[in-house]
Amino acid sequence: MDLEEAKEFKEHCTQCAAVSWGLTDEGKYYCTSCHNVTERSKEVINIEAIPNSQIKAISRGLKRKKQLEKGWDWYVCEGFQYILYHQAEALKSLGVGPELKNEVLHKFWKRYLQKSKQAYCKNPIYTTGRKVTVLEDNQSNSDWANGPELLSDVSFPFFVESGVESQSDAHTQKPFPISRTSQSEMTSVCSGSIDGVEYSQRKEKGIVKMTVPKTLALCYLSLLWQRETITLSDLLRFVEEDHIPYINAFQHFPEEMKLYGRDKRIFAVESWPDYEDIYDKTIEIARFLDLPRFPDITEDCYLHPNILCMKYLMEVNLPDEMHSLACQVVKMTGVGEVDFLTFDPIAKRAKTVKYDLQAVAIIVVVLKLLFLLDDNFEWSLSNLAEKYNKKNKKDKAWFDFRKWYQVMKKTLDEKKYKWEEARAKYVWKSEKPLYYSFIDKPVVYKRREMVVNLQKQFSTLVDLTPTVEKKNPSSFQFNWTEEDNDRTCFHGHSLQGVLKEKGQSLLTKNASYWLSTQKFCKGYCKHLTTYEESNFSLSYQFILNLFSFLLRIKTSLLHEEVSLIEKKLFERKYSRTKKKSRRSKKARRY
Repeated sequence: MDLEEAKEFKEHCTQCAAVSWGLTDEGKYYCTSCHNVTERSKEVINIEAIPNSQIKAISRGLKRKKQLEKGWDWYVCEGFQYILYHQAEALKSLGVGPELKNEVLHKFWKRYLQKSKQAYCKNPIYTTGRKVTVLEDNQSNSDWANGPELLSDVSFPFFVESGVESQSDAHTQKPFPISRTSQSEMTSVCSGSIDGVEYSQRKEKGIVKMTVPKTLALCYLSLLWQRETITLSDLLRFVEEDHIPYINAFQHFPEEMKLYGRDKRIFAVESWPDYEDIYDKTIEIARFLDLPRFPDITEDCYLHPNILCMKYLMEVNLPDEMHSLACQVVKMTGVGEVDFLTFDPIAKRAKTVKYDLQAVAIIVVVLKLLFLLDDNFEWSLSNLAEKYNKKNKKDKAWFDFRKWYQVMKKTLDEKKYKWEEARAKYVWKSEKPLYYSFIDKPVVYKRREMVVNLQKQFSTLVDLTPTVEKKNPSSFQFNWTEEDNDRTCFHGHSLQGVLKEKGQSLLTKNASYWLSTQKFCKGYCKHLTTYEESNFSLSYQFILNLFSFLLRIKTSLLHEEVSLIEKKLFERKYSRTKKKSRRSKKARRY
């Protein structure tokens, strides 16, 4: 928009009779008083400013621009397909195998379109007034190899059967075809997509509507099917660190896919993804797609608790010897069994395991077995370890819980501060502004331009960069090495100060254990009643807060998982408490 170039236009506005004109991005005149957009557009005079162009090409381009001024005909499902494509590409760049995009996610998405009656079926929805190509199973593979053709017969590279995209497709995307029907007939003025209004109002029973958070659920289902080394918490953290498109993912749409009005509510996300929410959506989509039993989670799989426990023990700087105790807890509770770990959506009461959350809960239980965590016993063991380490400096150091707490508390505070600072600096507004209608577009773009200019001026004054520097993706948030002089690495420390020999076996000096909860909800859910920090020791609170930050989950969620592991480990004790409660109830009756 340029007010100087629009001064030559002297006609009066048809709405307010003012003579004050500006130029839109399409080259049309709009009134700066009432924002009325005219059909007149500014002619291109200086053709030398456009290199390698001819007059015929310019005039032909202007005519086509006029025809497509409101963009291509596109459906909401095509917008979600673009988001899934870029999310799959991001996962590929993070080290995930290309077969996840080309084979697994491709089939899941195609199955979703078929189940939701949007494509690959005899009577697709939202197809009145136009012919829709019905793809049969024997045709779909070849069509998707060249690029999926959805409701608007759009061709663009998405899933490639061979796993390798051709150079021509990668650099030259096939353009959307010019609309075969006019926008006034097909597209509502309330949205840029053809079915934006209908999609937002659609409430068909048994149909799961796709949303931006559910695209992450689809990606996680694909990762789980492939048994990749990315857990749900890792996936959400990569989203938070902007390695995977999620916030303002619509910016990856082509320029010709105009997005405004109701589309804003569908594709704009104004909050970070929540662990429990994405987990529930994962199960919901798996059931809706009627997926078969997933590949088995065996002991050599990354998602098995034995392997994940080792990973998190390394990350929170705990001794390696604790891994054998964690494996014993896994064996005693039965949470390492194949049938328990493998996701089966078709089964009754289908429920996939929260693999990362379960592994962390096992470590918390092991810490309670060793140190009790009652704000008393762990400090007395720390005194013994401190005395031993002073006398025997050349021998293998005993693990000192107090010293570990001090190191981890400082590291956690530093990480939390940087995380909160990065969140505070995050720019939620997209570079591609959203507007409710084309009448509002000039105003929205003008405001966005003013905001960008103010941000640049402010960043210059306070000497700050306008955006937070993007970190390299990593599976570990905390790194510990023996060579680090500033921070002690406890990986090689011994647990001799915590264990005692009895015959040929080792027992913990801690002979007691307190349960995280003794009361569960009645019925099948078996959730905890409440979680209040004031009811628990400070050591236990710190460990929960440490692991909760690591997984970006609520502390109460981890406490609940710890209680469920304890219930499996101390099943006899729980059964005794149930019998006592039943006897007391009978006694009260009599």
